[in-house]
Amino acid sequence: MANGDDVGSGVPNVVDTKMQESVVDDASQALAGVGGGAGVTALPRVLGDSPIAVLLVDRTHGQVTYANTAAQELAGDVGLPVPVVDWTAAAGVTDVDGSPLTETSAPLSRVAAGHPVAGEPVRIRGTAGVADTDRGTADSRGPVVWATGFPLGEGAHEEQLSLLVFLPVEQPTGADDPEAVLQSLRERAVLATDICFTISDPRQEGNPLVWVNPSFTKVTGYSFEDSIGRNCKFLQGPATDPAAVQQIVDDLSAGRSAAVTLLNYRPDGTAFWNHVSISPVYDGAGELVSFVGVQSDVTTRILADAERDAAHEAERTARRHAEEARARMALMAEATTELVGSLDTTELEHRLARLLVPRLADWVSIWQVDEDGLITSATSLHRDGDAVRPQLTAMEAEYLGRPFPRAAPVREAFLTGRPVLREDLDDRTIEPYARGLTDGDVLTQLGVGSLLALPLPSRRGTWGAITLVREAAHGFSVEDLDVAQDLCRRAGQALDNARLYSREASVAETLQHALLPELPDLPRITAAARYTAASAAAAVGGDFYDLLPLPGGTTGIVIGDVAGHDITAATAMGQLRGLIRSACWDTDEPAPDIVLARVDRLLQVLGLPIIATAALMRATPPADGDDTWTVECANAGHPPVLLRTPDGAVEVFCDDHDLLLGTGMADLLPPRSSTSRPVPAGSQLMLYTDGLIEQPGAEGPGRDIDAGLGALRQRWASLPAGADPRTVCDAVHDLVVLSSDDLAVLTLQLD
Repeated sequence: MANGDDVGSGVPNVVDTKMQESVVDDASQALAGVGGGAGVTALPRVLGDSPIAVLLVDRTHGQVTYANTAAQELAGDVGLPVPVVDWTAAAGVTDVDGSPLTETSAPLSRVAAGHPVAGEPVRIRGTAGVADTDRGTADSRGPVVWATGFPLGEGAHEEQLSLLVFLPVEQPTGADDPEAVLQSLRERAVLATDICFTISDPRQEGNPLVWVNPSFTKVTGYSFEDSIGRNCKFLQGPATDPAAVQQIVDDLSAGRSAAVTLLNYRPDGTAFWNHVSISPVYDGAGELVSFVGVQSDVTTRILADAERDAAHEAERTARRHAEEARARMALMAEATTELVGSLDTTELEHRLARLLVPRLADWVSIWQVDEDGLITSATSLHRDGDAVRPQLTAMEAEYLGRPFPRAAPVREAFLTGRPVLREDLDDRTIEPYARGLTDGDVLTQLGVGSLLALPLPSRRGTWGAITLVREAAHGFSVEDLDVAQDLCRRAGQALDNARLYSREASVAETLQHALLPELPDLPRITAAARYTAASAAAAVGGDFYDLLPLPGGTTGIVIGDVAGHDITAATAMGQLRGLIRSACWDTDEPAPDIVLARVDRLLQVLGLPIIATAALMRATPPADGDDTWTVECANAGHPPVLLRTPDGAVEVFCDDHDLLLGTGMADLLPPRSSTSRPVPAGSQLMLYTDGLIEQPGAEGPGRDIDAGLGALRQRWASLPAGADPRTVCDAVHDLVVLSSDDLAVLTLQLD
């Protein structure tokens, strides 16, 4: 029980109806809410949902002077006070078999005579309504209840009162032996009788106990003699919660009933959890005359609840850890896929930001830093998306083109290569490195409560850093730090690879443009070209084209494809292109077949390891007064040249193919040949490499050259008659769905 002079048990001078009502209400409420001793875990099964009937019996007059609501419902409209015999008849109290009880055997009669009733099963038929709602046996004779009663004791009241409680019980099912059923009922009901009652007198100094029932002695270990005359604070010990004690004091001081569970101690020092319910009792004049306390040992329940809660918490913790582990594994798997799926640094930074927000941060900024320590780029993402984009842009503008502020955590992470965590951030703590952003609402709208800065490593050191920010003051766990470090290591490597690739691609692109000529401005010829390297290469390859003036006012047109897709192939392509140009000027009027034959011999003589296809054409403009061009073509294993006449018809210029260049077998085969055709002015010629026509078809990924050539002819024919060469190049380039090979397209119009 609680400590304090306001808490205990006492004896009232006057026991009137109001006092009796308080005693019965307190007993019935306490019995409905608590269980006793070792039976605490079984008590809910004993009582179920049935009401508990509580009566006060005036032994002097043999009357029921007060009954709680449940007891009143059992007896119907019988007014109080009422003789015990009349109440028993009105409630329909019988033995278990349903036989009427004699006047001397009725529990109420024995209690009225001052005898304790340790507990016996009876039936209470009650009113029709009660019988209909019977939760005990579903027997028309009425539910089985356990009757327990005891006198409140000499000296406890000027009137001689006894307390009688009817406890509903669940009748066991499946038992044929009546004695076994009765014994089971007795065992169950005993569990519900181990409840302590106390009365204290607040008018005496220290509010001492003046009466306790035998269950109090059994539960607490203190005898009747050791308890009477003392405030119940003797039950307290070193671990009794002072707050619980104070709650009782406060409630009773305010005239309220108090109910708490607190740790009490037995004489041998054994601790037990005690559920205490105390109610004040007033006389007819409104004077406080006593406190009635009801106690029960709920240690088993508390321990069971604690074990259950601990088990549930352990299960929840284990489940949470498992879910977090799965989430981390899923994040890393997704990160691996995302970070190897591109070689574009900007795209990789956006992918990394999407991986981090909102799983590891409310918002993030990724910073690239050059050799001079200046921030060259920033990629930021917030969980609120475009709603705070202006604030992110304003924040980035304060840092771009400048070094990190000296006090910034991200600078420390960048210089040391270690993560830096800052928590409990506010405007004052971040002001040294906020670049004035605390003066406005930029950081307020973004939210800065905690910040984690991490380096982005490269092969040669650290090339950038990242800041993860949460609005919460303590937003990052140890697990978050581990995941973020692992992710940044992977991202740093992927971004470093992308940067190296970008540099190499830039060099390769410069080389490629140096090798591929600018198309010259020639009389009566309009030309356009497109070149695309394979996506798996470094933006260079062996495909090439050329357009050059030749002796005699003719024009040379070249398309070629050197085996390979790398810088080596590009270098070989440059050599081959130079040889073709040189051979074209060896004679005054170089025929295409003669030029290709000379180039093939030079490759063999010079020992150049080059294998290539090529198509070389020589276009002679119309003579004065004529509108027809003469076009010659020699083909060294290259896809056929296409011709589109002014009427829009598309056809193959020539199907003849000779041996590839560089095979070393030219002397073993017939000489190379050329095809010559008249071409009307206004016609267009298209030269291309196989990367344009070796594309997956509608039936699957297979590359059908004939189908590709058919699609190319169809696309060109579908264009308007007035489409210029640049428009043609762009239109046919749209046929490319998979850039697995380099491709070049050269289109020219002969006017």
